[in-house]
Amino acid sequence: MPADPAAPVATPHSAPVHESAELRTILRPGPVVTHEAWPHGEVRSLHVVRIGGAGMSAVARLALESGIAVSGSDSQDGQFIGPLRAAGARIGIGFDAALLADDVDLMVVSTAVRADNPEVIAARERGIPVIHRAAALAGLLAPRTVVAIAGTHGKTSTTAMATVALRGGGSDPAWALGAAVPALGANAGLGADPFAVVEADESDGSFLAFAPRAIVVTNQEADHLDFHGTPENVRCAFDALADRLAPGGVLVVCADDAGASALGDRAAARGHRVERYGGADDAAWRVVAERATPGGTEVRYETPAGPAAATLAVHGHHNVLNALGALAGAHAALPEAGVQALLDGIAPFTGASRRFERAGVEAGVAVYDDYAHHAREVAATLAAARSIAGTGRVIAVFQPHLYSRTRDFAADFAGALSRADLALVMPVYGAREDPDPTVTARTITDAAPAGAPAVLRALEDRADVPALVAEAARPGDVVLMLGAGDVVEDTPRVLEALRGAGARE
Repeated sequence: MPADPAAPVATPHSAPVHESAELRTILRPGPVVTHEAWPHGEVRSLHVVRIGGAGMSAVARLALESGIAVSGSDSQDGQFIGPLRAAGARIGIGFDAALLADDVDLMVVSTAVRADNPEVIAARERGIPVIHRAAALAGLLAPRTVVAIAGTHGKTSTTAMATVALRGGGSDPAWALGAAVPALGANAGLGADPFAVVEADESDGSFLAFAPRAIVVTNQEADHLDFHGTPENVRCAFDALADRLAPGGVLVVCADDAGASALGDRAAARGHRVERYGGADDAAWRVVAERATPGGTEVRYETPAGPAAATLAVHGHHNVLNALGALAGAHAALPEAGVQALLDGIAPFTGASRRFERAGVEAGVAVYDDYAHHAREVAATLAAARSIAGTGRVIAVFQPHLYSRTRDFAADFAGALSRADLALVMPVYGAREDPDPTVTARTITDAAPAGAPAVLRALEDRADVPALVAEAARPGDVVLMLGAGDVVEDTPRVLEALRGAGARE
């Protein structure tokens, strides 16, 4: 059975994490493990706490497709809950010990689940094992050949691209990722073939649950310091992931990213097989040419298996790199497939939900939703918007995610947002963190580089966003609604305000 659920998770260098009092309430369910008995053994019924989250709902969907009874709970309804109910899951809104049926064999949690959650307390009292969602995911996908997509950002898009690449190569893989993807129909599925593509989450080190045949690392930067504590701990976590490679496996790193490239150097020194992708001369998988078009991006790649070219249906240089990383990862799992067939599978991919997703056009202003919540993601999304805005301006509405991230990377966010013509910074979305009144939107705007303060504006009330956007935007402009929180809920109101402003002109 799984290790003691009360045991602390250790970082790869074996130092204990989180001794601070304010973090002790967050459940650390012990080392991630694969339960050998399921899905066809003693695990017949699964309870998922916070089942409405993208990652947790993926576990629930795979369990349902495996024939396991699924129940769960969340604090509120959401986009993934309705489809799970339709598939047979029993889900309650609000956390209540009464939601645990008598026959529950296993509880699945994430790091965001608090130790004082009544369902967790009830599970412990009843002797029900509590494991991390990554352990559950690894168990459900065993013994498939796994391609794990990791990185500080770009994971979701690259995971989806690798999945559709394998489909283009004639395979029907399992997949699990952190967003809805129209091309796949859901954020997870078992597929029919012995391959699986998973989005491997570095935020809490839980990606160490997997032993992949191929690992693609899009980038590696300091982030999630609320869990890891220091940038060195983040590097240690990625090093430990590389050491989880299955025999004969390959680590695929982006040569254009300093952190990922250095990870590749360290892994190669330890004897791992490493391949690189990007625009760098030493990349085995190399971008030869790219050209933005109204409908996407024309690309030409050189690969160890020959040249490949396509018109991608996505925009931005970051997506040109994501597609190449996905191509390399898919080829590592299915080398008998031609690289052109794999790339042809990626070409029509239009993106994952909230990844530069066009929400609508009103009064000549195009509005896009994007999940960017790291400074480099924000910069990449702004660059993609510039490529399609032409002579129009780019207006960014950014909702900072987590007080700790906002505090630690305020200057980086300010620098990235200064690339917009106007950036409205909303109040911080705290997510799993308790409020910190010392960290606000002004924490970012006060860090703006010289000459840029007029571009950044801190908001005290998110209700001001629609009117401010409608007042500032002109026909031909692009508006970006950025963040990992609930900023997406403001997008319809922004479109409505733009519609009203256009009608008044």
